[in-house]
Amino acid sequence: MDTKIRGYETVQVHRFHQDLSENEMDYIVQEYPIALIYNGISHAVMMATPSDIEVFAKGFSLSEGIVQSLNELYSIEISQNELGVQVEMTIASRAFMALKQHRRMMVGRTGCGLCGIESLKQLYSELPLVSSHVPSSWLNQIPSAIAQLKAKQKISELTGGAHAAAWVVKGQIIALFEDVGRHNALDKLLGYLAEQKLNVADGFVVMTSRASYELIRKCAQFNIALLATISAPTSMAIEMAKKLNLTLASFCRGDSFVVYTQE
Repeated sequence: MDTKIRGYETVQVHRFHQDLSENEMDYIVQEYPIALIYNGISHAVMMATPSDIEVFAKGFSLSEGIVQSLNELYSIEISQNELGVQVEMTIASRAFMALKQHRRMMVGRTGCGLCGIESLKQLYSELPLVSSHVPSSWLNQIPSAIAQLKAKQKISELTGGAHAAAWVVKGQIIALFEDVGRHNALDKLLGYLAEQKLNVADGFVVMTSRASYELIRKCAQFNIALLATISAPTSMAIEMAKKLNLTLASFCRGDSFVVYTQE
C-alpha cells in the first residue's frame, strides 16, 4: 500500500495515440478500504479516497444517523496498515446502543450508498423532512457555482477520476471535497460543515456526479434544502427529494439546468 496518503499517486503507463506510443508517468486517484469502527466494533468498510479522512468519518457518522451531533463523537483515531485505513471512533453510550440495535455490516463499493440496508421498509424509515427554505436567488446562482468547479478540483485535474461536492454561499464555492465515490465526497463536505458549525440555511450543495438516492438522504439528514448536480438524477432520487421537500436540480451545465422538485 502506498504510504503517501494524498488522494492521488503516480503509475507508469504506456500511452498510445494513433501510430505513436510512449512510456510516461501518470496520475491516478487513490481508492483504499477505510474501516469505520465505533467503540471497538467494525461497522462499515468504505472504498474511498484517503484524503480528508477525519471530516469523512464525521460526515458519515452524522449523515447515516449514527450520532445526532458531533457532541456524541468523543474521539477519532486514524491509522494505516498494509490492508488499508482504520478509523477508530468513540461515541456516546446512547449512540452506540442505537447503533447496535440497527447495526448494518456492509462493504461499500464505489457506486454504492447504503449497501447494508436490510429491508425496503428500512430504506424509507426515519427520513427527516427538509424545513429550510430555498430562495429563488439560489437557482440563479447555480451556473456561477458550476463555472467555479473545475478550477477547485485539484485531484480531478490530475487524475480525471474524482467526484466533487461543494458548498455554495451567495454564488461562491467556499468549500470543496473530492473522492472516488460521490457519496464519500458528500460525507467529507457534510463533516466539514458540522465541524465548522456552518449554518446550512445559508447555502446549497453542488456535485459533479449524478443525483442518486443516497445523496438525497444525506442532504436531508443535514436539512440541506437544495442539491444541484451536473449529471442526471435517478428515479428514486426524484421520488425521495419530493417526499423530503428537498429541491433537486440536475443537468447543471453552463447556463442551463433542470429542476425536478421544488417546494
